[in-house]
Amino acid sequence: MERRPFLCREAQSFACAFRGITALLKTEVHARIHLAATVAVVALAWWFVIATGEWIAVVLSIGLVWVAEALNTAIEYATDLAHPNEHPEVKKLKDLAAAAVLFASIVALVFGIIVFAPRLIPTALFVGSG
Repeated sequence: MERRPFLCREAQSFACAFRGITALLKTEVHARIHLAATVAVVALAWWFVIATGEWIAVVLSIGLVWVAEALNTAIEYATDLAHPNEHPEVKKLKDLAAAAVLFASIVALVFGIIVFAPRLIPTALFVGSG
Protein backbone atom coordinates (compact mmCIF):
# COMPACT_ATOMS: atom_id res chain seq x y z
CA MET A 1 0.00 0.00 0.00
CA GLU A 2 1.41 3.36 -1.06
CA ARG A 3 1.64 6.00 1.63
CA ARG A 4 0.50 9.47 0.59
CA PRO A 5 2.73 12.49 1.33
CA PHE A 6 2.18 14.31 4.61
CA LEU A 7 0.62 17.43 3.06
CA CYS A 8 -1.87 15.34 1.08
CA ARG A 9 -2.94 13.53 4.24
CA GLU A 10 -3.29 16.81 6.10
CA ALA A 11 -5.28 18.40 3.28
CA GLN A 12 -7.62 15.40 3.31
CA SER A 13 -8.07 15.78 7.09
CA PHE A 14 -8.99 19.44 6.70
CA ALA A 15 -11.41 18.55 3.90
CA CYS A 16 -13.14 16.08 6.23
CA ALA A 17 -13.33 18.69 8.97
CA PHE A 18 -14.86 21.29 6.65
CA ARG A 19 -17.40 18.72 5.42
CA GLY A 20 -18.29 18.18 9.07
CA ILE A 21 -18.76 21.90 9.66
CA THR A 22 -20.94 22.13 6.56
CA ALA A 23 -23.03 19.14 7.68
CA LEU A 24 -23.39 20.64 11.16
CA LEU A 25 -24.66 23.95 9.79
CA LYS A 26 -26.96 22.32 7.21
CA THR A 27 -28.59 19.81 9.55
CA GLU A 28 -28.66 21.42 13.00
CA VAL A 29 -30.86 24.43 13.67
CA HIS A 30 -29.02 25.09 16.95
CA ALA A 31 -25.73 25.32 15.06
CA ARG A 32 -27.23 28.06 12.91
CA ILE A 33 -28.38 29.84 16.08
CA HIS A 34 -24.82 29.53 17.43
CA LEU A 35 -23.52 30.96 14.16
CA ALA A 36 -25.81 33.99 14.45
CA ALA A 37 -24.76 34.46 18.09
CA THR A 38 -21.09 34.13 17.12
CA VAL A 39 -21.42 36.81 14.44
CA ALA A 40 -23.31 39.13 16.82
CA VAL A 41 -20.82 38.70 19.66
CA VAL A 42 -17.77 39.21 17.43
CA ALA A 43 -19.41 42.32 15.94
CA LEU A 44 -20.12 43.70 19.43
CA ALA A 45 -16.58 42.93 20.56
CA TRP A 46 -15.18 44.70 17.52
CA TRP A 47 -17.57 47.67 17.98
CA PHE A 48 -16.63 48.13 21.64
CA VAL A 49 -12.91 47.55 21.00
CA ILE A 50 -12.67 45.11 23.89
CA ALA A 51 -9.33 44.40 25.58
CA THR A 52 -7.10 41.47 24.66
CA GLY A 53 -8.06 39.51 27.78
CA GLU A 54 -11.72 40.02 27.00
CA TRP A 55 -11.13 38.79 23.43
CA ILE A 56 -9.54 35.66 24.86
CA ALA A 57 -12.58 35.03 27.06
CA VAL A 58 -14.97 35.66 24.14
CA VAL A 59 -13.08 33.45 21.68
CA LEU A 60 -12.68 30.61 24.19
CA SER A 61 -16.37 30.82 25.09
CA ILE A 62 -17.42 30.72 21.45
CA GLY A 63 -15.08 27.79 20.81
CA LEU A 64 -16.39 25.91 23.83
CA VAL A 65 -19.97 26.19 22.61
CA TRP A 66 -19.05 25.09 19.06
CA VAL A 67 -17.07 22.09 20.30
CA ALA A 68 -19.92 21.05 22.58
CA GLU A 69 -22.47 21.41 19.77
CA ALA A 70 -20.36 19.41 17.32
CA LEU A 71 -19.75 16.63 19.85
CA ASN A 72 -23.43 16.59 20.81
CA THR A 73 -24.39 16.20 17.16
CA ALA A 74 -21.81 13.45 16.61
CA ILE A 75 -23.07 11.58 19.68
CA GLU A 76 -26.67 11.89 18.49
CA TYR A 77 -25.81 10.53 15.03
CA ALA A 78 -23.67 7.70 16.44
CA THR A 79 -26.35 6.62 18.88
CA ASP A 80 -29.02 6.76 16.18
CA LEU A 81 -26.87 4.52 13.97
CA ALA A 82 -26.08 2.08 16.77
CA HIS A 83 -29.60 1.93 18.16
CA PRO A 84 -32.24 3.36 15.77
CA ASN A 85 -35.15 2.45 18.05
CA GLU A 86 -35.93 4.35 21.22
CA HIS A 87 -34.05 3.08 24.24
CA PRO A 88 -33.81 4.61 27.74
CA GLU A 89 -30.00 4.38 27.84
CA VAL A 90 -29.67 6.03 24.43
CA LYS A 91 -31.99 8.80 25.62
CA LYS A 92 -29.81 9.28 28.70
CA LEU A 93 -26.69 9.52 26.54
CA LYS A 94 -28.31 12.10 24.28
CA ASP A 95 -29.55 14.08 27.29
CA LEU A 96 -26.05 14.14 28.77
CA ALA A 97 -24.58 15.36 25.49
CA ALA A 98 -27.25 18.07 25.29
CA ALA A 99 -26.44 19.05 28.87
CA ALA A 100 -22.83 19.65 27.81
CA VAL A 101 -24.04 22.16 25.22
CA LEU A 102 -26.21 23.84 27.85
CA PHE A 103 -23.28 24.09 30.30
CA ALA A 104 -21.05 25.55 27.59
CA SER A 105 -23.75 28.04 26.61
CA ILE A 106 -24.25 29.14 30.22
CA VAL A 107 -20.51 29.70 30.63
CA ALA A 108 -20.46 31.72 27.39
CA LEU A 109 -23.45 33.76 28.58
CA VAL A 110 -21.75 34.54 31.90
CA PHE A 111 -18.57 35.66 30.10
CA GLY A 112 -20.73 37.71 27.74
CA ILE A 113 -22.44 39.44 30.65
CA ILE A 114 -19.10 40.16 32.32
CA VAL A 115 -17.60 41.61 29.13
CA PHE A 116 -20.56 43.40 27.58
CA ALA A 117 -22.98 44.41 30.37
CA PRO A 118 -20.88 47.35 31.56
CA ARG A 119 -20.79 48.64 27.97
CA LEU A 120 -24.47 48.06 27.23
CA ILE A 121 -26.02 49.22 30.50
CA PRO A 122 -25.55 52.81 31.66
CA THR A 123 -22.55 53.16 33.94
CA ALA A 124 -24.66 54.71 36.72
CA LEU A 125 -26.23 51.32 37.43
CA PHE A 126 -22.80 49.87 38.20
CA VAL A 127 -21.35 52.84 40.11
CA GLY A 128 -24.38 53.72 42.21
CA SER A 129 -26.28 56.95 42.51
CA GLY A 130 -23.87 58.69 44.88
